[in-house]
Order: sequence, then C-alpha cells, then structure tokens
Amino acid sequence: MTNNETKMPIILIGNSFKYEVEATMKLFFSTARYSFGESREEAVGDEYVIAEVDGDRLRVEVKLNGEAPEVREAVADQSQNKEHELCRILFHILSDKTGIVPPWGLMTGIRPVKKVVELIRENVPKDEIFRRLKDKYEIQDKKLQLAYDTAINQLPILDKIDGTAASLYVSIPFCPTRCSYCSFVSHSMDSAIKLMPQYIEALCRELAILGKIVKETDTKIDTIYFGGGTPTSVSAQELRTIMEAVEKNFDLTKVREYSVEAGRPDTITEEKLRVIKELGAERISVNPQTLNDEVLKVIGRKHSGEDAVKAFELARKVGFTNINTDLIAGLPTESAESFRNTLDRMIELDPESITVHTLTIKRSATLFAQGNANNANPAAEMVDYSIPTLMSHGYLPYYMYRQKNTVDNLENVGYAKKGFESYYNIFIMDETQTILGAGCAASTKLLYAGNRIERIHNYKFPYEYIKSFDKLMEKKEEITECLKKIKSIQPR
Repeated sequence: MTNNETKMPIILIGNSFKYEVEATMKLFFSTARYSFGESREEAVGDEYVIAEVDGDRLRVEVKLNGEAPEVREAVADQSQNKEHELCRILFHILSDKTGIVPPWGLMTGIRPVKKVVELIRENVPKDEIFRRLKDKYEIQDKKLQLAYDTAINQLPILDKIDGTAASLYVSIPFCPTRCSYCSFVSHSMDSAIKLMPQYIEALCRELAILGKIVKETDTKIDTIYFGGGTPTSVSAQELRTIMEAVEKNFDLTKVREYSVEAGRPDTITEEKLRVIKELGAERISVNPQTLNDEVLKVIGRKHSGEDAVKAFELARKVGFTNINTDLIAGLPTESAESFRNTLDRMIELDPESITVHTLTIKRSATLFAQGNANNANPAAEMVDYSIPTLMSHGYLPYYMYRQKNTVDNLENVGYAKKGFESYYNIFIMDETQTILGAGCAASTKLLYAGNRIERIHNYKFPYEYIKSFDKLMEKKEEITECLKKIKSIQPR
C-alpha cells in the first residue's frame, strides 16, 4: 500500500476487535487509512482484510496489491485471548507477504518497559521474562534486551516514587514555525502573537487556581516540566511572568526536578536562559534533532546545526549542568552516515542526557501527505548505531515509549548518565503519579487507588482555552477530590 488517500476495507465478522486489528495493520502500513465493515460484500478492490471469529475458530483473509487472497485459520483454546490470536494470524500473513518483520513483534502498546518492570517486581528471572514476552509478542531479542536494560535503570527511581505527591506540567504551545514531522498541538508565532498576552494571563490564572488546590490539600509538587511547543518561543519577559507565577503559587523547596524545554536553538538567547536558571529550573533541553543543515531545511527548521552547537555552549556558559538533547532517527533525506555524525558530535558536547526519537508520521503532520514514501529511510540502522554507541559512552537507557505510525516500528528512548535521569519522563510513562496539567492542550492525569486514572483535558487551541477558561476551571473540583484521596496512599 502506497496511497494513503484510499481507504483499505477491514471487515470484522463475529468480533469487535477494531483497535487491535488496525494497530496490527499499522505495524506494516504506518500511513495507510482504513474503513471498517461487517459484511463480506464490503471486501472489494485490490486490497482488503477479513478478520472473522466463529466460536473458537479464527479466520483471516488478506488481499494485497491485487494478488490472490491468502486465507489462514486456527482454533483458539480456552487459555488463549481470541483478539490476540486473531492478530497473530494477521501479523504472520502480512509479514510473509511484505517481507517486513517488526522488531517489537505483535506488541502495539506504547509502554513496553512497564510490562518488564511488572515481571521483575514479581521476581521473574530475566530468561523467563524474555521467554514469556517472546512467546506472546514475538519481540526480537535486541528489543527485549533494550526494554530490560531500561527497566533495570528505572526501578531505583520508581521504588522511591512518592504516590502522595504530584507533578506539574506547564504548556507553552507555540513554535517559531511548524516542523514537517510535528503532530503536537503547537502554533506558529506569526499566527499566535495577537493571542499571547491573553494566553499568558489565562495560564497564570490557572497556575494560581492549581496552586490554591495544592496548598489546600497539602500536596507536595515533586517535579515541574515546561513543554510545548517550544517554551522559549515567548520573550524573556513573558517567560519570566509564567515562571514567577509558578514560583508564587507552588512551594519549590521540595521539588526534586524542574525542567524547561528550551527546545529549538533559534529561540534560545542568553537572556532567556538566565531567566530560566534564576527562577529555579535546573534541567533544560536543547533539541537540534539533527546537525545536518540540508535536513533541517527539509523539515522546516530555520536554524543551522552550528546554531544548535552554539545554543548548547551558551547554556553551559550560563551555568546549566543538566542538559538534554533530542535527536530524531529517520528524518526525511537524512542518511545513516549523517545521523552518525550528529550523534557523535552531540556525544562530544557531553550533555547529561540524550534522547533518540524515531520519526513518527501522524495524520496531523505535513509528512503524512507523502504516504509511505517517508518509510524508505535507514531509521533502523540509525537506531541500531545509537544504542551501543550511547551505552559505551556512559549513557544508559532509562525511559522508553512507542507510538503508532513510527518508521520501522521502532521506539523512542531517553539515555542519561547515572544520576541524570529525568524523573518526570519516567513518571509520565509509568503512570504512577498524578500529573497536573496547566495551559492549552495540557492533560491532567489523576491517579486513584488501584492505579485507576482519570484524565482532564484542557482545550487544544489558545482561542478556545482563553474564551472558555471559566468553564474549563469548573473541572478543577475533581482535582481537589483526587488529591485529598491520594493523601491516604503510602509512598513506596
């Protein structure tokens, strides 16, 4: 499948396994689109899938590229999950027909490390963990090892998590321009500049409301994270205003980690860095994604690789001793050699942590319109180079997540020197601490006893956030009730 304008029919008969069947399809056709039906008559054209359950009998029929359909059947025993086994049949047909062998096998969830952590806590030996996950999901050994290494590095931090505390996420959803791969709800400064004063005023009001709730419930703020967008898209004075609102409304004396994504090098100035440092943030990110100037142009960046290096050096000059850098494997037109050069140069700069993302092509990103043409890049080779190279230089994997539509079905991994792991990144992935979200498109995750999670989503767009602010704040009563309840949770 190469045309993402045409929807491929998926026919579900005797089941409602839409999510998992579609997720399995996307392991092989990451930018394809699908229609769903319940009748064989809807299986038309050169390509379709029929996934059928009749009692214990499982049947999958796949037609691709106008070729003769392939049919495979199996009988599920009582111990087997029919949804999973149906997808296993589909997985093997697609793998045989396309020649693609997804490295994470059948695993489609975004948190593979969480499964490993759970098994380690049950005292399951490493070999048995590998066997169970390989039998169920058919994950390749090198990915099992990466997940296991990440879990081992996470556990000391997870074991010290304070379940009665909360973390704070502050959203500044603006960027100088929109990168072609970006799927975040972010807005260019050209279009958002008129809304900026009103947005910052509303954000500070929300911080005051959350701060009051935190004080009334005697809740400790454990970590703070400024994300976006690019928080440093705003002026130094605007950044100061927001950070002063955080300082005014929250007790920072017990905060273990305060991070600001300085992000794009073309937004970083000495004045902004000094504001960030002065107002309490000790961890920042400088995110070049690549140091290849030609690739930067292709993805819509307005800075050079040298600008990124200078921004990093400026952060060191200002006094930051905990700097993260983000890179993306698989960017359009990037070669394996170019990626290696970028990674090697970043290691020379000696940041405390390096995050290696793999290109993900979401529907809201400009790249999605190009369909599977974006898949023809050496992302897997880049990732395979990054893992041993970073680990040999003392950068250990400490958090991981996966996304739909990721090139070569790969992963995003944060690597850090010992003692420089980001608590917030671990907490957001492990979902074992309440996260309070402030600002446009921010999401509050309320963690109740039994690991039940309730989410409160802020409006996605600045004008909605500003216009409907009072209505949005009515939802904050639920936060108060949750924070009262988690006070009874004992820290691990």
